Amino acid sequence: MLSIKLNVMVERTLKTAFEEKFGKGKALILMGARQVGKTTLLRQLCSDSEKTLWLNGDETDVQSLFENISATRLKAIFGDKTFVVIDEAQRINNIGLRLKLITDEMPEIQLIATGSSSFELANRVNEPLTGRKWEYKMYPLSFAEMVAHHGLLTEKRMIPHRLTYGSYPEVVNNQGNEREILKQLSDSYLYKDILMWEQIKKPDKIIKLLQALAFQLGSQVSYSELGQICGIDSKTVEKYIILLEQTFVIFRLGSFSRNLRNELKNSKKIYFYDNGIRNAIIANFAQIENRTDVGALWENYLISERIKKNDYTNQWKNQWFWRTKEQKEIDYIEEGDGVINAFEFKWNNSAKVKTPKLFLENYSNSTFTVIHRDNVEEFLL
Repeated sequence: MLSIKLNVMVERTLKTAFEEKFGKGKALILMGARQVGKTTLLRQLCSDSEKTLWLNGDETDVQSLFENISATRLKAIFGDKTFVVIDEAQRINNIGLRLKLITDEMPEIQLIATGSSSFELANRVNEPLTGRKWEYKMYPLSFAEMVAHHGLLTEKRMIPHRLTYGSYPEVVNNQGNEREILKQLSDSYLYKDILMWEQIKKPDKIIKLLQALAFQLGSQVSYSELGQICGIDSKTVEKYIILLEQTFVIFRLGSFSRNLRNELKNSKKIYFYDNGIRNAIIANFAQIENRTDVGALWENYLISERIKKNDYTNQWKNQWFWRTKEQKEIDYIEEGDGVINAFEFKWNNSAKVKTPKLFLENYSNSTFTVIHRDNVEEFLL
């Protein structure tokens, strides 16, 4: 295994996008899972401590500060600060109205709020901050960011390592301690926002559900079957999956269906935003050469990395998989600007792949590409 030690976290892709929005009179909202580097990025951007006020929404005194607050008192608290950063803002009651108050009454301040749960933050700020915000998502380190840091050849050599341990910044920065770090991430930080939510009565069911999803990685899932495995009803399964999605642990992929009667129309697959978290949930850090799930890990890695790429480069795409009742299948489909791009993923670059003639004949505006280790940069850069 190639040894790489990063002394500092790589410069994040979002840095330029944020800098371009400074001073434009709108709040900046940065969302993403805990420990992906949101605070580190903002400390790089707001490095002048004399001009920046940091407030942590996880702290009870900060939560109390915003209770029944007025613009006059906020101005006194902020003083001559240029930047006000509210970290984990979803923990503050009525945060949307508080951010609106600051944006409207103190336009000279660049307001930045971060959140690790979109079901709390996004839902609370969308209506009050309509037309007053720029919203971004941040993920674990991307393939493109790592390539920019140490080159394409080195990162391609590291792909087997990423399939096992993922790309959380602390994991990447501490080679040799990946297992311990991932255990801490999956045991504490990962579920923090979910377990704080008052409607979660049985947190052990969340863990069982995550384990079931991890074992079904890359396969179609059934909420009723998952409910039987976990001992909960299918509606609760769906609710928990939505919460896990909104805390940036997993994401869903629906089935593509337009022209053919035998296409599966309501099927879904579920993937993890990070391979390391998935492997930590099932306590399996075996190396790629000794695994039977390498195909699923490769598929999960490519799709999650493609989502990062599209978000960071402002590519607006619909994302699907495709399958028929006769088991004809395509791993991943993107649709944008009237063009459909279909992709098949193969870990073994010499594996034979049949061209999906049925799909290409029925969707004339489509392309088909096989992605493997040798040409992965075409898909992720």
